[in-house]
Amino acid sequence: MLGRLFARLLIGLLWLLHFLPLPALAALGRGLGALLWRLAKSRRRIALRNLELCFPELDAPAREALAREHFALMGRSFLERGLLWFAPAGRLQKLMHIEGDIGLADRVEQPVMWLLPHFVGLEWAAPALMLEQQTPAVDVYQAQSNEVFDRQMLAGRARFGRSAFVDRHDGIRPVLRYIKQGYGFVNAPDMDFGEKDSAFVPFFGVPACTLLAPGRMAESQKMIVQPLVTTMLPGGQGFRVEACAPIPGYPSGDALADAHLLHAWLEQRIRANPAQYLWVHKRFKTRPPGEPSLY
Repeated sequence: MLGRLFARLLIGLLWLLHFLPLPALAALGRGLGALLWRLAKSRRRIALRNLELCFPELDAPAREALAREHFALMGRSFLERGLLWFAPAGRLQKLMHIEGDIGLADRVEQPVMWLLPHFVGLEWAAPALMLEQQTPAVDVYQAQSNEVFDRQMLAGRARFGRSAFVDRHDGIRPVLRYIKQGYGFVNAPDMDFGEKDSAFVPFFGVPACTLLAPGRMAESQKMIVQPLVTTMLPGGQGFRVEACAPIPGYPSGDALADAHLLHAWLEQRIRANPAQYLWVHKRFKTRPPGEPSLY
């Protein structure tokens, strides 16, 4: 009961805050991020360890500065979620700076997989897709433990256009049915989901447990794979959503080679703006047999 009440109060706070101009909301978010840096010690340790593994060329003060900026952006992403949940479409469109061919799926005959790497502004990809093109989308999601938050997150993601959501535990078959009905597939696979249907593929030179399903699905369904990269811009400048060109040679028919290719592409994008990537996730949690934990 207390968890539900707290969730309702927090959602109400986000509703109130969404009326603020973006510069004020961004400043509050950065303040929240500074507070989380002090309080969320376990996540701070994970972020610093990930940065140590992925950027060994940086010294400790540089990695800490990068992690602090990441937490500031995380605080922003949480408070600015109220905009995604409650702001009218017109305001969201003014805040989003769309680059690239966002309407690709409307023009091609093949089904499209929208690949969403876990940058902190990832949630802005949904309104960009649903407001700027017509193809419906199906998304695989991880249900939240708090049912009030779970309902609100799904409602927020489904505000515009036509969307369908498949619980991760229901497997891939419901997704395939939606694809056959003309839906594009929103896929964010760059996390450690365990060894099932995965392989250890270098990510910044460190073996990372990586799903092979994206390449296999794209090949079997003859899909065009279009990455979407979201960037939170400073202060009140809004959010950049880049509809990238399909990755050349992906899929290739070799799922392992595709995973290597995807990591190489993703590393390049992360290095361009490293504080924006989700470093608080244990990306290297699953280890090859016999290797000790990295955390």
